[in-house]
Amino acid sequence: MSTTGSAFKVLVIDDSNTIRRSAEIFLKQGGHDVLLAEDGFDALAKVNDYQPNLIFCDILMPRLDGYQTCAIIKRNVRFASVPVVMLSSKDGVFDKARGRMVGSQDYLTKPFTKDQLLQTVQQFGAANQGVT
Repeated sequence: MSTTGSAFKVLVIDDSNTIRRSAEIFLKQGGHDVLLAEDGFDALAKVNDYQPNLIFCDILMPRLDGYQTCAIIKRNVRFASVPVVMLSSKDGVFDKARGRMVGSQDYLTKPFTKDQLLQTVQQFGAANQGVT
C-alpha cells in the first residue's frame, strides 16, 4: 500500500450509529480510510494510535461534548494541525462561532449528503497535501 496515495485517514466522532455508518459508507466510497468513535472519550482513546488527517466531530454527545473533545485534541501538539469539522443538526451562528473558538476549521450541518462530506474531505485533503 502506497503512502503517497489519496487514501485519507478520517476519524468520525458521533454518538448516532446512523450518522457514523452513513459517514463511513460515504467516505469509503470516496476511497478514504475511516475510523469511528461513538463519543469524545472513545475518540481520545483512538486518535493517538490512528493519527487521522481529518476529524469530523459531533457537537451534542454525552459525557464529553464536541467542543470539549475538539479543544482537547487541539491542545495536543501532535494533533494541533489536524483539521476538525464540527457536525451538528443545528445551523446556528453561535454554534459555528463556538466551534471556531475551540479550534474547528469548518462546520457541517446534519444530515449531510455524500457530496458535502466528500467535498469537505477534498477541501482539507488538498490543503494538507502542501501544494508547492
